[in-house]
Amino acid sequence: MNRLILFSILLHSFCIASAQQVIELNSLPNPPDINWENSEGESLFPNSTDRIVANVSKPTLTAYLPDPLNVNGTALIIAPGGGFHFLSIDNEGESVAKWCVEQGIAAFVLRYRLVPTFGNPMHEFMAKLEASQKDMDQEMAPIIALANADGLAAIEHVRSNADDYGINPSQVGIVGFSAGGTVAAAAAFEYTSWANRPDFTAPIYAALHVVNTQNLPAEPMPMFMAVTSDDVFGFQYLSADLFKKWSATNHPVELHIYEKGGHGFGMRKQNLPSDKWTDSFASWMSDHGWLIN
Repeated sequence: MNRLILFSILLHSFCIASAQQVIELNSLPNPPDINWENSEGESLFPNSTDRIVANVSKPTLTAYLPDPLNVNGTALIIAPGGGFHFLSIDNEGESVAKWCVEQGIAAFVLRYRLVPTFGNPMHEFMAKLEASQKDMDQEMAPIIALANADGLAAIEHVRSNADDYGINPSQVGIVGFSAGGTVAAAAAFEYTSWANRPDFTAPIYAALHVVNTQNLPAEPMPMFMAVTSDDVFGFQYLSADLFKKWSATNHPVELHIYEKGGHGFGMRKQNLPSDKWTDSFASWMSDHGWLIN
């Protein structure tokens, strides 16, 4: 009988964690000069089973809700990276959501709008980067504005539906990786009201050079950052600069610069120092009372 009860509990937990609800978001209208000729689609990283998503024209959230016996009231919006040309939907999205569910966190993977691509989105991104990062950033600016708006819309949706998701509307955070870190950081600077203001933000190896960090927000929130000292894009220096600015507000901020791990470590286990970032993140959230059942 005890084994049967245990099996029932485990099965219930698995069903809850596996149940996914896709929610369409209403964000800023599409500028008339942006046209997604190709529909949203998935492919694989080279020599990997990890999926990437490209040509997102309509932002969505995919909800991963924990077992009701294990909830702690915290919600976390997850913004994968990919240079605004694709989304690393497994390593920086679904795998993060599964980790959240294990912690009792309601997770929402955000598919924000991306630059239209016509072939291999990774190859197109790298070609533009090698040609001129400045030109690429200028080209992406309208899309980045849309992606940032999608992040704010995601926060507002989750908070306004807190009862349905079994969360505390005062415990809604956002975490983002690389380009998704842009979205997470921008939410801290560009929120317009309590409805879309994150209660905490976590830009992980974030592309902060395309975020306007000059004017600090009126109500800064706790911030967590993680990056490596061998990040090939130099994002460790941008994270350090934001840490200094946030510290000046006398609001909580924590920065981890791991010696090794490169860029894009996400949930990938490499037997390198960056593997420990989730432990640090969980400890930080626990210190703030966001992991208490």
